[in-house]
Formats: sequence, structure tokens, C-alpha cells
Amino acid sequence: MRLTDQAQLIKQMSDREVTKHLVYTQLFIFLFAIALSVFLFDAFFSDWQQLFTLTFNEWLFYGILPAVVVLAIDFVLMASLPKRFYDDGGINEKVFKNQPLTKIFFLTLIIAFSEEMLFRGAIQTEFGYIIASLVFAVIHFRYLTKVVLFVSVLCVSFLIGYMYELTHSLSVTITSHFLIDFILALSIRVRK
Repeated sequence: MRLTDQAQLIKQMSDREVTKHLVYTQLFIFLFAIALSVFLFDAFFSDWQQLFTLTFNEWLFYGILPAVVVLAIDFVLMASLPKRFYDDGGINEKVFKNQPLTKIFFLTLIIAFSEEMLFRGAIQTEFGYIIASLVFAVIHFRYLTKVVLFVSVLCVSFLIGYMYELTHSLSVTITSHFLIDFILALSIRVRK
């Protein structure tokens, strides 16, 4: 499917349908992370448990601070670049524009949790930082023809992957991923 075809398909779908597909995709990503880790990890439960340890300082310095920096850069770019550079085909607007705050909170938490479980928890733990960061960026294929969006996702992927390299904590990466997605989703809702 070409990206222009995808954009047309998204326009024909209701907000509810797009959100439902997003949730199904995240459920698939989460289940795939679990299945992959069953085959890759030596001690499934203890390996996952170790990935969620952290200190408050790590959480603050490696989870929250990078998210604030990414958001500041994103907001500066969004204010200074034409809107077409940040147009993702309408998916993010369909998902977040008309949602209540609680639903935005839970959707972005589900996204951050499932994607970090797969990309940092399973893939980066077993295959390394570069592979996980590149796969994360490429999986956001709708950004491939949008240079600013793709470079942004690629940079964020490498940044979050690096935070994981430093801490080996999914709590850190989930926090950072969640804050970025949640604040950006809120900004979409506010702009409506």
C-alpha cells in the first residue's frame, strides 16, 4: 500500500475506527514482545523483572529530562516549519483530536509500554542498540516520505535507545516515550 493510499483510507475511517486499529496494533506489538522474549531470554520472568529496576535519579535524569528536551525541540520546529512538514496523513489527529484527557493518557501509556517492551526490552536487549533504534524508526513507515517526521522519529529512537543503554531500565524509556507522546497528543487536542 502506498502512503497516499493509506492517507485516503485514513480519511474514510472514523476516529473510533482508527483508534481501534491503533489499540489492536499495540496489543499485537505487546504480544510479539512477550513471544519473542520467551524464545530469546534465558530466564523469562527474572529477565523482564530486571528490566524494570531503576533509581529515582535515573528516572528523572534519563526518563523525564530527555522527554522535555525532545518536546522543546519539537515545539520549536512545529512553530517554525510549515504544517505540511508535520502532516502524518491525519492519523494522530483522528486518534487524539476528540478524545477526553483520560483516554489520551491511557492510549499514550499503552503505546509507550508496548513499543518499549518490544523495541528496548526484547530487540535491543538481544540484538543491540542500532538495530532496535533503526527498526523502531522504520516501523513508523508513514513517516518515511516526510523528512522532518522521519528524522525526528529516528533521533528520538536513538536517544531513547541510548537512555536504555545507560540504565538498562524500561521504566526510564517508557517514561520518556510516554511523556513525549502524551504531551504531543495533548497539543493536538488543544489545537482542535
